[in-house]
Amino acid sequence: MPPDESLDLFPGGRGAPGSLSGAQPVPLAECMRPRHLDDVVGQQKLLARGAGLRALVDAGRLPSLILWGPPGCGKTTLARLLAEAVGAQFAPLSAVMAGVKEIRAVVDRAARQREATVLFLDEIHRLNRAQQDTLLPHVERGGVTLVGATTENPSFEVIAPLLSRCRVFVLERLDTDALAALVRRAADDAERGLGGRVALSEEVIAAIAHAADGDGRRALGILEAAAAIAPSRAPDPAVVTLDTVREAVGRRTLLHDRDREEHYNLASAFIKSLRASDPDAALYYAARLLAAGDDLLFLARRLVIFASEDVGNADPGALGIATAAYLASERIGLPEGRIPLAQAITYLACAPKSNASYVGLGRALEAALRHGSQPVPLHLRNAPTRLMQELGYGRDYAYPHDAPEHFVARNNLPEALGKPVFYEPIRSGVEGALAERLAAWRKRRDEEPPG
Repeated sequence: MPPDESLDLFPGGRGAPGSLSGAQPVPLAECMRPRHLDDVVGQQKLLARGAGLRALVDAGRLPSLILWGPPGCGKTTLARLLAEAVGAQFAPLSAVMAGVKEIRAVVDRAARQREATVLFLDEIHRLNRAQQDTLLPHVERGGVTLVGATTENPSFEVIAPLLSRCRVFVLERLDTDALAALVRRAADDAERGLGGRVALSEEVIAAIAHAADGDGRRALGILEAAAAIAPSRAPDPAVVTLDTVREAVGRRTLLHDRDREEHYNLASAFIKSLRASDPDAALYYAARLLAAGDDLLFLARRLVIFASEDVGNADPGALGIATAAYLASERIGLPEGRIPLAQAITYLACAPKSNASYVGLGRALEAALRHGSQPVPLHLRNAPTRLMQELGYGRDYAYPHDAPEHFVARNNLPEALGKPVFYEPIRSGVEGALAERLAAWRKRRDEEPPG
């Protein structure tokens, strides 16, 4: 039985020449790719009249460049439109599938045809160093104009010689206004989109934009799925409701990659929020990491480090709480392991802060490297043999527990170092009491004659 034509939500462009067969329609996101630079949404910092990239294109010049941005922000579309704007042939390759052979074929064809050619390499970070090296002479001579697209930081993923020959343009994730504009355009476009076959309220459009999480391709995918499952009331438009959107979205996946830049951005924000005594922000970034599938124990380890590095002796109990949270999380696992983790996060964020111990160790390491292998003072040396005793090892060592107030006012550093101060406790929290006690001890050591 043939399908009911009244349920066809994709007329016009979905069956246009060059598309896939009628049994396998082209995805809505592919059909709705902008045809002109002015149709691109969300990248006005690059494409507004007079902006850097737009000015180059309007002048008829397109240098080799890298487009760096998150998924679904329009990198591939922009590359195609840039080639068209300067009248160049567009030769797209995916670095996931292509290698040196395919790259050389594009370069050779450009040389034979003597045509300006844009070699577009999607996912350029997937090329290994040797493959990236093969691009250098072609980019250097201008045989092709390279446009690479990547979701990863090119400073880490693109070799320095190639990076120095390209300009890097950063594309931003699409905001909700841009995503909403894409959804409206696709819903109304009769040639390539849904042609008014679905009814969308502004509330539904906002929900789709929010669920897309900055990804234009995802926004159009959600719209397409929602349109397919929306109840049809022919000849009236199918109505997409919030429940329809929820069904189309499924479980939202947050942008995150555990071994890539976004992971480290979130981890950095987490630690810096703890350091800034902002428990709300710290909880938010911890939730972002966990919701994106990060390891519970990664966060727990960072808390143990933070407790010593940033809280330190201002609240010595912080290390015990962080360690206990780590052990509890390790034994309990998800989802309940988040509970002791949340307790430690809020405690550490609200605790007094001191990095004096950590800074002191850094100063001591610097002194050790600067002064070299200075001999340990004789009174501190161990003397397990008669010869060592005769040489003065351990001589005049005073056992502090036998001394008044359990303190011996004697310098214990090598003489070449003088009397440096490595540890400078802050005067707040528990460390304030340590600071007063240490100041008194240091004064007595300074008054003690050498020898």
